[in-house]
Amino acid sequence: MSKPGIILIGAGGHAHSCIDVIEHQGHYQIAGLVGMAHEMHDKHLGYPVIATDDDLPQLLKEYNYALISLGQILSPGSRIRLYLQAVKLGFQLPVIIAPTAYVSRHATLGSGTIVMHGAIVNAGVRVGENCIINNRSLLEHDSAVEDHCHISTGAILNGGVTIGKGSFVGSGTVIKECVKIGEGCVIGMGLSVRSNQADHSRYTGKSSS
Repeated sequence: MSKPGIILIGAGGHAHSCIDVIEHQGHYQIAGLVGMAHEMHDKHLGYPVIATDDDLPQLLKEYNYALISLGQILSPGSRIRLYLQAVKLGFQLPVIIAPTAYVSRHATLGSGTIVMHGAIVNAGVRVGENCIINNRSLLEHDSAVEDHCHISTGAILNGGVTIGKGSFVGSGTVIKECVKIGEGCVIGMGLSVRSNQADHSRYTGKSSS
């Protein structure tokens, strides 16, 4: 039986990581990428850019599945816009889990979320929709990551941590147990976060605003 086709919406560097995870998972055949007009016919790891955002209604006639493969650091706005557009059109946005990742059967993952190589999602964890749980990140027991977040490479969320909607946690950052990070926050890389952060904070370890 042939694999169902999936399109990747977003044709930047993060798409390469998504391609690799999807290939290793083996559940879907990548049909192509959706990018900007000037990116048409570019190839990413052998897969072409076949359409722009305007072509999504036509693509839905042929493909049921999509994943947002645009990255996220300073703002989740573009990922949110593309995700909501795909959902409204009627695409199915599956959960993608790398075979090298560990996701507890007692954890929950929302639609359109990708869990990348070597990540650990432990018991009682709740991850929302359209999230990136990046390579080697650790989400400890009973932590919660709301919709449209990016937990970057090697980040550690200790038990009971909450990450608000649309937030970014940088590579190698460790968040103390039960700390709450608000919505729309950007937490820098390589930090130790020991106190709650208000909505829309930019935390560098020196100050937040």
